[in-house]
Amino acid sequence: MADSKKRKIIDELSDFMRLHHYSIRTERAYCDWIKRFIRFHNMTRREDLYGEEEKKIEAFLTHLASEENVAPATQNQAMNALIFLYRRFLKMPLNKEIDAVRSRKKTNVPEVLTHEEVSGILSLMHGTPQLVTKLLYGSGLRIMEAVRLRVKDIDYGYKQITVHSGKGDKDRVTPLPAALVPLLENHLERVRLLNEKDLQAGFGEVYLPHALAKKYPGAQREWIWQYVFPARDLSADPRAGGEVRRHHVDPSVINKAIKAAVRQREISKKVSAHTFRHSFATHLLQRGTDIRTIQALLGHKDVTTTMIYTHVLAQGGYGVKSPLDDLL
Repeated sequence: MADSKKRKIIDELSDFMRLHHYSIRTERAYCDWIKRFIRFHNMTRREDLYGEEEKKIEAFLTHLASEENVAPATQNQAMNALIFLYRRFLKMPLNKEIDAVRSRKKTNVPEVLTHEEVSGILSLMHGTPQLVTKLLYGSGLRIMEAVRLRVKDIDYGYKQITVHSGKGDKDRVTPLPAALVPLLENHLERVRLLNEKDLQAGFGEVYLPHALAKKYPGAQREWIWQYVFPARDLSADPRAGGEVRRHHVDPSVINKAIKAAVRQREISKKVSAHTFRHSFATHLLQRGTDIRTIQALLGHKDVTTTMIYTHVLAQGGYGVKSPLDDLL
């Protein structure tokens, strides 16, 4: 496709996805995959998208698996983007089965921290990164779920957090650690002052999902809809005509603080924000929490996904005692 045509179809895709309330992360990911698909087939005109669509998709997905060795989840995301392109955007049915070479699924044992390692890392963190990380471990949240929390999502009375539109666009509740209540209350007092300052300066509006801004006029400025962890600076919203708002803190801020603490603590494990969610699930299992309960808390669709955490219950590799220990 010529450059002007490429820009045109990608712009149209972006507009279409925004109209149907896709998240900006999904929009960017799908557009990137579709651009790669276009480049892979050397398409120079919009018409090149048509004809033998299934074979074109198969060739691209097979290339990802056999040549680029992408993970199954990555290949699935690419396929979803192309299905979206043809079925939703171009309104073209894909009548034939897409029989691409599939990426090999590797079973990865999740990296889990000990209680002492969690405590040591948290002791070296401060401010918002520390508070967010405590929620990752204390409530089993994903990093994006944590940074997207709104004031109304925290229920101090029932000691629970409501996660709205989590992975798979599902809602769920998860425990709010009692130890975090005073920390969150103090934190939100500072956030409220920041919000009041923004309002006085003519700002103070926050992004609302799924056209809620139209359904509830004025809700964008209400305290209950504000982010629990706002960004340090105001920024222009690219999906709202450049309107200046205060978005949530960038997850990279949290991950950088975690990595710095891990290095300082000299922990020889690959630790990220998600490691604290893995540790949350594993430590609950060690305490005897039912696997189905943990599945609900994590928001897993299938219990087999949750079962991966049972590996640590049998300490020392399936609970087997090494024969070397008999000699010592």
